Amino acid sequence: MYKLFKNIDRPNYKPILGGLDIFKFIGPGLLVTVGFIDPGNWASNLAAGADYGYALLWMVTLSTIMLIMLQHNVAHLGIATGLCLSEAATIYLTPRSSKVLLTTAMLASISTSLAEILGGAIALEMLFNIPIRAGSLLVTIFVFIMLFSNSYRIMEKWIIAFVSVIGLSFLYELSLVNIDWNSAITGWVTPSFPKGSMLIIMSVMGAVVMPHNLFLHSEIIQSRQWNLQDDKVIKKQLRYEFLDTLVSMLAGWAINSAMILLAAATFFATSTPVSELQQAKNLLAPLLGSNAAIVFAVALLFAGIASTITSGMAAGSIFAGMYKEPYDIKDNHSRLGVAISLIVAFGIILLITNPFQGLIISQMILSIQLPFTIFSQVYLTSSEKVMGKYKNTLFTKILLYSLGVIVTILNVALFISLF
Repeated sequence: MYKLFKNIDRPNYKPILGGLDIFKFIGPGLLVTVGFIDPGNWASNLAAGADYGYALLWMVTLSTIMLIMLQHNVAHLGIATGLCLSEAATIYLTPRSSKVLLTTAMLASISTSLAEILGGAIALEMLFNIPIRAGSLLVTIFVFIMLFSNSYRIMEKWIIAFVSVIGLSFLYELSLVNIDWNSAITGWVTPSFPKGSMLIIMSVMGAVVMPHNLFLHSEIIQSRQWNLQDDKVIKKQLRYEFLDTLVSMLAGWAINSAMILLAAATFFATSTPVSELQQAKNLLAPLLGSNAAIVFAVALLFAGIASTITSGMAAGSIFAGMYKEPYDIKDNHSRLGVAISLIVAFGIILLITNPFQGLIISQMILSIQLPFTIFSQVYLTSSEKVMGKYKNTLFTKILLYSLGVIVTILNVALFISLF
């Protein structure tokens, strides 16, 4: 086992992270990343690219920047206090405020699980012609088995494998199409609001900056089981957690961008509207070849399974936090939280008639809940009572509250556009 830092007690010594030692810090961020390359993202991104070409790439960029700042901030909460966001909310917020926050967070988790299970089921239908409802049941059962039988560290390895498969799949897909890179670069950095695009814009944001992932990151960052009584260890973890978050979130940004680029270069370029993920797979076959269509479906299956696992973990963390407990799959409160999210989501799927629209609406619901989580999180991480000397600086506090205001304004714009 490599020693992470040597001569740490020498004054003026600046520790350097070794090449292999960095892997000790990689993992929690990837568990979060898989949550925003889930089937809900696929639906939102394909709709964005197919309907508006490269014009909405900026929302992936903005959302990822917001996500990096928020995830980094909530990870600090977990490291500095040893509490996840749900536990901290229960302990430090008023009872009414914590109930509103955590109840809406559980609803957001159910909405997320719905999208994840549904995406996995759609992939099974693409690959094996399994009906959506039967596929949803298979995905739900498989995820229950995974969650109730594996530890954090084993789960991390599975998730890293899933993310790798998804990323390689989209690299393969992009190698088959001609991208208008000038338009893409413009789209990444230039905000635009094409007519009728607000629902898709908010779906993209909700699919990237997912409320349940903020709860999840504050929980799993503690799975490393560092000695949080040692101030030096806390400082090291605070410093290098950002690297894990940054690398993981940038990987998610690349994959989400690849989805829009693929849709823009195929469906938008040929004026082909996409109204369901199954249709996207069928349309890719004549455009890019049968291998591309199969790769698309396999990647979707991995995305659905992996993100359902993290969604279930988040729900368990949120529900356990209501009882001032950390996530522990052997504990009844954590188990009940997982079960509520997955079973209720599966029940709703049985009633859905338009899976693709259901995916997009589920992501919009996440964006509506997001301000509750952001403002509560920033309040907690700015409190000296909660964070001690690790509380937010004034600049960080203003910056994070500004993100909450931006999300709220976009939500208001969405409601105005709907009516």
